[in-house]
Amino acid sequence: MSILLLADDCNPEWPSLPIVGYKYAMALGREARVVVATHVRNRENIEKAAPSGVEFVFLDNERVASPIYKIATWLRGGSEVAWSTNMIMQYLPYLAFEREVWKHFRKDLRAGAFDLVHRITPMTPTLPSYIAGKLPVPFVIGPLNGNLPWPREFRAEQKRERERLRVLRNFARHLPFARKTFSRAALVLAGFEHTMRELRPLAPGRVVNFPEIGYDPTIFHARRAAPAFGGQGPRRFLFAGRLVPYKLPDVAVLAFAGAPELAGHSLHIVGDGPEMPRLREIVASHGLQDVVHFEGRRSQDELATMMRGFDGFVFPSIRELGAGVVIEAMACGMTCFVADYGAPGHLAGRGRGVTVPIRDHAGYVTQFRQALAGAVADPAGAAERAVAGQAYAEGLYPWARKAHETMAYYRDLLAGRPVRDRGDYD
Repeated sequence: MSILLLADDCNPEWPSLPIVGYKYAMALGREARVVVATHVRNRENIEKAAPSGVEFVFLDNERVASPIYKIATWLRGGSEVAWSTNMIMQYLPYLAFEREVWKHFRKDLRAGAFDLVHRITPMTPTLPSYIAGKLPVPFVIGPLNGNLPWPREFRAEQKRERERLRVLRNFARHLPFARKTFSRAALVLAGFEHTMRELRPLAPGRVVNFPEIGYDPTIFHARRAAPAFGGQGPRRFLFAGRLVPYKLPDVAVLAFAGAPELAGHSLHIVGDGPEMPRLREIVASHGLQDVVHFEGRRSQDELATMMRGFDGFVFPSIRELGAGVVIEAMACGMTCFVADYGAPGHLAGRGRGVTVPIRDHAGYVTQFRQALAGAVADPAGAAERAVAGQAYAEGLYPWARKAHETMAYYRDLLAGRPVRDRGDYD
């Protein structure tokens, strides 16, 4: 089987979407012949990684992308917030990227050099495909993720995230190429119910549940000196992620403020971002200097090592579409404390972690404090959840497992069999 992958975002050294695209592509390359069409900006890091078994073709749309990126960065006030603005501004550059793909590969596609085309990144449903309606072979798109509303209790955080333009999201389905993207897709991979609910009417009978997240078991694993919440002594909790408003790292910090039930235990924060000065002020004003420790940015290897030495992963993020870091924490044997909303609530549900109901800000802090204190008071129960979360992660989310499942979908498509869910992500 020969597959052409479209992966505009695909980079072994860049966090979040780029590394997900790279890991997924490499895993698929161990299952079939894979050619990856990606952006020229990824060339340096991909060539440095010297991957084997996958051919990369680097395409250049910088004449369109570069000026629009500069405008988008100015409109966003940087690159950390205003995600919706970023997606809106990516419309033309992404179409230009796929146009370069078509120009480069159309002769091969028409000659039968590929059995199908699969767009794995970008993963937003709002960016349409230029080539979906032109292909002589089946077109697969996804995993896609999106359509998670802001909780009404956190409008202030939405404002600080500069997400005012999110109201324009529904217009995306009316953009040129949007309709054909889904009407011509032979298969749509979509993560979590909040995304599938939006996409089912656009591609009836062709949408399957396939979260975009995965992990590398050679990095994230639970071979650790002591199990989570095992033995006696202080418990160590970890937050990891960009320090931006919607991830609410301040909730994790404030949970320890004025909390005698958490005395002697600690919180370690991995990451950086615009919320850092505010967090440091909170720590100073509440006298938490000996409780809250800022660890800065860490590599994946460093983060995984830390996860194996900690008890609980505290992640109050209230608009998390995929939450790959939660699966990584589960794979490392941590007990996860997350919002009962979006992907984290799904992943940690059914006893695989602790899900915390969303309240107003003060109530949410109280809920997290009670959840952490409950785990400290009942370490056996917390440890049981860590074991369940680890088994769930190991059973469904290693990249090799995700690639194997994808190949089964490919074979069904090429054999003309009906589309059906193959994974049990509940």
